[in-house]
Amino acid sequence: MIKENQDLQPFNTFGISVKADLFSSFDSVETLDRLIKNSNGLPLLILGGGSNVLFTRDYHGLVLKNEIKGFDIISENNDSVIVRAGAGEIWHEFVLKCIDKGFGGIENLSLIPGSVGASPMQNIGAYGVEIKDVFHSLSAYHLATGEIHTFDKSQCEFGYRESVFKRKLQGKYVIIDVSFELSKNPKINSSYGAIENELKAIGISSPSIKDISNAVTAIRSSKLPDPKKIGNAGSFFKNPVVEKEVADSILKDYPNAPVYPADNGKRKLAAGWLIEQAGWKGKTLENYGVHKLQALVLVNYGGATGQEVLDLSTSIIADIKSKFGVDLESEVNIL
Repeated sequence: MIKENQDLQPFNTFGISVKADLFSSFDSVETLDRLIKNSNGLPLLILGGGSNVLFTRDYHGLVLKNEIKGFDIISENNDSVIVRAGAGEIWHEFVLKCIDKGFGGIENLSLIPGSVGASPMQNIGAYGVEIKDVFHSLSAYHLATGEIHTFDKSQCEFGYRESVFKRKLQGKYVIIDVSFELSKNPKINSSYGAIENELKAIGISSPSIKDISNAVTAIRSSKLPDPKKIGNAGSFFKNPVVEKEVADSILKDYPNAPVYPADNGKRKLAAGWLIEQAGWKGKTLENYGVHKLQALVLVNYGGATGQEVLDLSTSIIADIKSKFGVDLESEVNIL
């Protein structure tokens, strides 16, 4: 059923109230195909969990929410298993299901908000793991032809928090399902200090994948606001990758600045550290602002507009450029 003038506040984790001219959901390729063919060429927006979008205005077109479910084992051997999940599955629930079955590789990505279908689009990552590390393939509906196409890892062109679906194929496909190659004999990745500290605090020296998941969940819960209580989209900015000279200049003034190696001799900086050094952490403007515990997270305390949040992000970007000579880039899709 297609609804008119639908408020999208329940469908985005920022909790921004904007209207869509038309709105519906789909739980199968057949329903999606029918909706697309009857859309009469209207502008189209596909929503998953709504955890990576900032609405700044009403959407004059058709919004479709992806609710395709499913969890299947495609193939397995003694060492690994390929698991396929519907794009509309909740990501964290999928992670927990895999952990319960003893399938390792995505436990470090616990509690990341959003849907399975969004995970390859963003190449989501946390605590030393990215989707590209475990990705096998995906199926996607081609909007122009209605055909189902399969993409392998190379075709997805994964990069830092991006993929081909955020660049040249943006708006051309709807992801239907995603397959992951996971391990039956998982290697524990607890190299990040925060995970090691959390495990030590609870007295675990030989962690299981469940222990890693619990540790990551505890860390994220302590640092990041629950979108059900405070509107947010998680990390608003990407960690910037800069030339070595830029990083060296910052280290000259801030010897303890977090700087990490990146490809091609470049350096990755911590966007949250830059924002905190510039004095934005915890800053509140009326009913929105920067979270008090995590400078990467912009928040809507209730009733803020998307434009207000966008203006705040623009001010932060300009200030970081002025103070550090570094260009911050939004990780969130602005609409």
